[in-house]
Amino acid sequence: MQGLTYFIPTQKKAEYINLLLKVGFDTIDFGSFVSPQAIPQMKDTAEVLDKLDLSETNTELLAIVANIRGIQDATSHPQINYIGFPFSVSETFQQRNTNSTISNALLVVDELVLQCEKYDKTPVVYLSMGFGNPYGDIWNEEIVSHYAGILVEKGVKVLSLADTIGVANHSQIGSLFKKLTNQFSQIEIGVHLHSNENSWQEKINAAYVNGCRRFDTTIKGYGGCPMALDELTGNIATENVIAYLTNKGENLNLQSEAWIKANQLATEIFH
Repeated sequence: MQGLTYFIPTQKKAEYINLLLKVGFDTIDFGSFVSPQAIPQMKDTAEVLDKLDLSETNTELLAIVANIRGIQDATSHPQINYIGFPFSVSETFQQRNTNSTISNALLVVDELVLQCEKYDKTPVVYLSMGFGNPYGDIWNEEIVSHYAGILVEKGVKVLSLADTIGVANHSQIGSLFKKLTNQFSQIEIGVHLHSNENSWQEKINAAYVNGCRRFDTTIKGYGGCPMALDELTGNIATENVIAYLTNKGENLNLQSEAWIKANQLATEIFH
């Protein structure tokens, strides 16, 4: 939702997420504790959270933060299970996304891990620009592996390889995912991929056949990072990944009626 130019009313956001909570997903990224000046769409995250019905769901909640203030805000809510932070292997994008250097971002990760331990939450770090960037910053697998190692040493439990602008190809995804899972077998590694309609399947397949079981998706593939490029590259569509995994024989145990209703509401919201 963060890239939309129009504001979605708080009640409508809560209605949508409450439907998603009934579907049976593992985790829902429901909001962000970030500057309302930077991302106006997320200014009501705390209000949305208060309207969520968590009484009959096993789905866990994830909130994104961009700095220490955001960590403090997120940890004050016991309903939140995961706190995510976008760490970029591109110095340019770290500045553009969180207005800080990579060095400062690593200090934020220190605080994230500390506060997550204190408040019984799990830190998730996104390796933004994990497959390249448009800014001319040097990128290679060794750089990604280097920073992944630092993050794991700091106590990060979940890493998500983020193809922030959709530049990765299937061979690159497979190679890097295999490299990191072999190197850091003790943590959970997922993918946060962006794609156009023509390349999503080969990207998901590359991660899946190399062992990935944590996929970030959005219904209808809407979205993208507004801090990256002027033209958003969409996320991988949830319905496509569901179809792919079902075809692979995975038992997703999703509730079809809630899923249909969530899709219908998504059509109304994302226009």
